[in-house]
Amino acid sequence: MFNKVCIIGCGLIGSSLARAIKKQNLSKIIVSSNRSDLINKKVIELKIVDDSSSDTKKMAEGSDLIIIATPLSSYENVILKIKNSLKNGSILTDVGSVKENAISLIEKNVSPNVSWISSHPIAGTEESGPEAGFSDLFKNRWCILTPSKKVKDKDIKLLETFWKKMGSKVDIMDAKQHDYILAITSHIPHLIAYNIVNTTLNAQDKKESDIVKYSAGGLRDFTRIAASNHIMWRDVFIQNKKNTSNMIDNFISNLEDLKKAIENEDGKRLEEIFIKTKKIRKEIVKAGQDVSKPDFGRK
Repeated sequence: MFNKVCIIGCGLIGSSLARAIKKQNLSKIIVSSNRSDLINKKVIELKIVDDSSSDTKKMAEGSDLIIIATPLSSYENVILKIKNSLKNGSILTDVGSVKENAISLIEKNVSPNVSWISSHPIAGTEESGPEAGFSDLFKNRWCILTPSKKVKDKDIKLLETFWKKMGSKVDIMDAKQHDYILAITSHIPHLIAYNIVNTTLNAQDKKESDIVKYSAGGLRDFTRIAASNHIMWRDVFIQNKKNTSNMIDNFISNLEDLKKAIENEDGKRLEEIFIKTKKIRKEIVKAGQDVSKPDFGRK
């Protein structure tokens, strides 16, 4: 499918991509670039890639597909390093969770002879680093493409085929819609998880050992989400601050509604809220985004 693929940033997502590309034989050569020489050495030792170096420009040269898999705050630095080494006809994509700022930044800096098509594979775990990656990470997961208006249809189709070979289901939407939807489905849940776990740390009337001991229920699941990469999520909240802030306002309003119902012992209102939220859970399972097994299918 490609002669050479360059992955910039071989963390969880980047290393999973490299593994999946190799498994599906989608490129003759796979290279990566990481700031840390230890990681460059590690990904070669693990046979994830054929070559890896902190010289990003060198790794990107001659690549047919270049994938930026670094935190959003690093995009400007990355694009300034590689923009003059991208060959004509190549495809440039990323895996970031926020699109409007990234698309604007890169459109200003890349040649019109390079197809810049932003991607967002909605997949991941709370783990990070090249050791955490695995080839099936994208299987049966959505990948949203937000292509530039200047991009050729054939290149969009090629990248769509690439993600499908990763095992993903692919959809296309504009950046503004993407950032709004992801603020609801991903960004706010993570923010709430961070805050809930932070709240437990401030629970002065409980011993830390008791909090850990009895966290086999809801708190346990929030701690999993809250263990996600802190740099990545810092950048997500800042770059999608408008949508995130609006969702926080909505969340506070709904929380006040719950608080009022509890204080007034309004059982009817509480039931209305709980029944409505239970329906959403059923719809998510029906859509194939989760399983209906007890305890989320854990063994």
